[in-house]
Parts: sequence; C-alpha cells; structure tokens
Amino acid sequence: MLSMHNLRTIAFVFLAFIAFVFLSPSGHAQAALLMEEPYGFFGAVNPTGHTAVYFERICAETPTRLRRCQPGELGAVLSRYQGIADYDWIAIPLIPYLYSVESASDVPAEVNRATVNRLRNRYHEAHLLALGHSVSRGNFLHGGWTQLVGVSYERRIYAFRFETTEEQDDAFITKMNAGENRSNFNLLYNNCSDFARRSLNFYFPGTFKRSVFPDAGMTTPKQITYKLARYAHRHPETQMMVFEVPQIPGYRRLSRSNKSIAESLATTAYAVPIAVLNPYVAGGLFVDYIVRGRYHLIPKHPQKLAPDNLTALTAPAPTEQNRESAGEQAPGVAANDSAEAGDTGTDNSGLTEIKDTHE
Repeated sequence: MLSMHNLRTIAFVFLAFIAFVFLSPSGHAQAALLMEEPYGFFGAVNPTGHTAVYFERICAETPTRLRRCQPGELGAVLSRYQGIADYDWIAIPLIPYLYSVESASDVPAEVNRATVNRLRNRYHEAHLLALGHSVSRGNFLHGGWTQLVGVSYERRIYAFRFETTEEQDDAFITKMNAGENRSNFNLLYNNCSDFARRSLNFYFPGTFKRSVFPDAGMTTPKQITYKLARYAHRHPETQMMVFEVPQIPGYRRLSRSNKSIAESLATTAYAVPIAVLNPYVAGGLFVDYIVRGRYHLIPKHPQKLAPDNLTALTAPAPTEQNRESAGEQAPGVAANDSAEAGDTGTDNSGLTEIKDTHE
C-alpha cells in the first residue's frame, strides 16, 4: 500500500505535468511575407514591387549568417538582392531594415534626402562593411547596399503574418547557413519573389508554384502573397493577419500598389505600344487581367505598425479577428468584386500553376 506521503507526491507530480502541458509556451513564433510596393523610375517600368520574408525567431549573426534570436530581439528580414557582392540573400534586423537605425526611438517622423543618406551611411559603416568595400551604394539603374536598409523611406509595406514552430525555424537556419549563398539572380525566373516562394515552400511544402496566368510563368510579389492568403484561408491554424507598415513621408512620393504581369501590361503605358503592334495580344492581356488578375489582398483597415509598436508582429491574434481580416476588401473595391476577394480559399483561383523543377 502507498503511504499518504507518496500519494501526495504522485498527485503533485501529476498536476505539475498537466500544468506544464497546458500552460507552458507552445513553441510557436511569427513570420511574415512582406509585400513591398514599387516606387520611383524602376517602379514605373516594373510595377510588380519587391518581396522579403520576416522571421521573429531568426536573427542575423552577420548579414550572411543566421542564428536563433536572444530575448528582446525582434528578428530579421531575409531577401534576395542583385549586386551585393554576389550573395544570393542578405539578412538584416527588422528595425534597421525598415528605418536604417538600431532603436525605434531614433526613427524620424519625416525625412529628407540628406537625413536618409546620413542614417544609411551610419548603419553601413557600423554593420555592413563585412559585405565588402566593393559593394556600391547603387544608382539609378542598379541596386546597391542602400536597398538593404531604410526601406520604409522608399515605400509602403504590407506584412502577411503567419505562425511557425521552433523546429521549422531551427531547420531553416541550418539549411540557410549550410547552403551556398551565391547569387544566380534572374529578373524573370530567379528573382526576390522566387526566394520568398522557396522559403515559404520550406514551411508549407509543395504549396507555392509558379503560375502561367496571369504572370507568364514568373513569380511576382502579388501572386505569391495571394497564394499565401489562399493557403491561410484553408488552414486557419496559420493564424494569418495583415499589417501595414506606412511609408515615412518626406523623401519620396508615395509608392504605388503592386501589380501582376498582366495587370502591368494592360493598365499602364505599355498597353498603347502593345495595342499598336498587336491588338489581339493587347486584348488577350486585358481579358487575362479582368478574368484572372484582379485578386484583392489588402483589408479595408489593416493595423498600422509604427516604429514603437512593431512588437505587434510577434503577438498572437484571436482566431475570430483573423477571419474578419481575411474577408475584408481594400478601399474603393467595387461591390461586384467582393465575392472574388472573399473567396480566396477556393481552388478555382484563376491562377494556372506550373511545377518548378528546381525546388
């Protein structure tokens, strides 16, 4: 027979185990696909924009090596760039990536060109010289190290946040650190969105493929974001939420909305020469845009993230709130588009997918 003391000990251990299972942290963290709007001359020529991936639990030991974050760190943003010492991807801490400073309290409310250059130069001298002295600032035609920091001075960003696990993040760190970080950049078939597509496929295997329509087999920021939203609609456990990181005023004109390939060719100045050269092609592009390209991603009133509340990216969100956010439309969307936008979870998306044999 067990003594009363032993029974109490067993009961205590059992209750402690129950408390550990149900009250301890779940091991989940947040990541986010960053859909960044096009800006400037290149944004007018190629209005698809840029894509990066943010990780709450993954930090930058150096711009080219990853590690687990320490308490108090906000994680890092990874993306593919061209012209950065032949590196395929670069990792930058979240606040410097957005604002070129290391503390949210140092972010200016408004900037001019001189301020932006000063902040970028200071961060470059402190943290980016390891990339090599031959890495240029960039110019009118070619990007340089300036595209790595102070992104919010150039454009507005939408963060599509989803949950990850410790095991996934640790495996991703191991994979990225072990791989050959050498550039094979190609604007058409190995661009920044292809990097995001492969990163997302690591977390959701086989989910993200290229689409023949409306992007001619290329991967674009709007397309990859749409597919993430569609996946999250079918899998509520991803806990997806949408946030807006506003553009800091004063340095540039406001950035433009992201477009697909068909939308870019059918609704910009490209439409006129295409129509002159071949009206049938122009008509086909326009029909493709109307039928397949007008998918809407942005809620009416996404939560805006100021420099002092970026921690909202890491806070769990109520499931019901996620459902409400997923069904909202962007301002100005016509009523007859509501069904199309609200039904992002259906397989009949209008995006004809092709398998990438190089995954």
